[in-house]
Amino acid sequence: MGVYLSPSPNEHAPIGPHTIRHFTLTNGIRVVVQENHTSPSAVICGHLWAGNVSDPPEKVGLADFTAAAVRRGSTTRTYQEINELVESVGASVFFDAGRRLTRFGGKSLAEDLTLLVDVLADLLLHPSFPPQEIEKLRGQALTHLKELEDDTRHLADREFRRLLYQDHPYGWPVEGTLESIPLIQRNDLVTFYQTHYRPEGAVIVVTGDVSAETVAELLEKHLGSWRGDPSYAAVAAEMPPVSAPQDARRSVRVLSNKTQVDIVFGTVGLPRTAPDFYAARVADTILGHMGLMGRLGDTVRDQLGLAYYVYSTLEAGLGPGPWSVSAGVAPEHVEQAIDAITAEIVRMRDQLVSEQELEDAQDYLTGTLPLRLETNEGITATLLNMELYGLGDDYIIRYPSIIRSVTRDEIQAVVRKYLDVERFALAVAGPYQM
Repeated sequence: MGVYLSPSPNEHAPIGPHTIRHFTLTNGIRVVVQENHTSPSAVICGHLWAGNVSDPPEKVGLADFTAAAVRRGSTTRTYQEINELVESVGASVFFDAGRRLTRFGGKSLAEDLTLLVDVLADLLLHPSFPPQEIEKLRGQALTHLKELEDDTRHLADREFRRLLYQDHPYGWPVEGTLESIPLIQRNDLVTFYQTHYRPEGAVIVVTGDVSAETVAELLEKHLGSWRGDPSYAAVAAEMPPVSAPQDARRSVRVLSNKTQVDIVFGTVGLPRTAPDFYAARVADTILGHMGLMGRLGDTVRDQLGLAYYVYSTLEAGLGPGPWSVSAGVAPEHVEQAIDAITAEIVRMRDQLVSEQELEDAQDYLTGTLPLRLETNEGITATLLNMELYGLGDDYIIRYPSIIRSVTRDEIQAVVRKYLDVERFALAVAGPYQM
């Protein structure tokens, strides 16, 4: 097991190269530890390359189903025994699949971290996939999916992604569909686990009232011998190329029993590692990121009264996620709201944002990071993303200057580059016919 302690550019910063510790287990799992002795808790979170993009198209939802099933018992403990053990010390354990990764982890008092790691390692290395639990999960998934069929907000978002990405995995629903979930059998879950739940490329972050060396030794003891099934090759899904729409794509899902129409409008954005990511993040904040609301909230909702809610979202991850606007409107205001949203995007394309707008957005973005770092959960999530995207241990220190360096010209350029109002996907769900 190797370890290194990075040099420090700023020893007065609360989190940086002088506080973040890195270890590598004998099987290659990377471990990051941030000691935080102001809180009695410990939080652990890691990721594996086991996401929704690896689902077979006819069995979409397999990664999500597998993550839920892994949590349902090991070869040494039943689901009930695990729950009783974890709950007896007020701890929690989770497994959750996303588009590219499956994340796992939990929280406990620092004194119970050994128990928490023992349970997580048991589930990671020895899941039993109990048939009865699998059928319970299947029933819960189908019930949930049926409920979502009556949720206009969900339907608009799901249809938007399908329109935008077509047959690309980024357009597949992570939770699966009413058609795919019944097709997934226990053998599919076992095979997905054996293929994708492996130490290669895995990262684990621990934050809390702990000793970094003790954490490294604990993880080495419980996970260092994990080699996976040698008969299965490690698979990190190769992503098919993604391209923005070449025309306007529209879809309407009519639900006549509803009173509100939900709209999602947008296009393909950029990955987190793109050079113009920070300009896009500031631009999105000015346009209408939830929390600040920005131009969309000011014009479409407050001034024109066309929406109950309206906000923009930039989903920049390992691949180019969508850059979109979501809104909830009355049926009679659908076309006006779409026109007003489009007008705000065009205005950002054609005119520089004001100095005040830029300053307000920069204040907001630099102010939210310290808030995220007030909890062990926030620190752990931040460090995991720093590791995933190779941002460097000094990222938290550098972040304010990165955001402050974004210019009005860069914002206009990134809007022109990505937000083409002539080539987009538009999904509408509710009591409305286009």
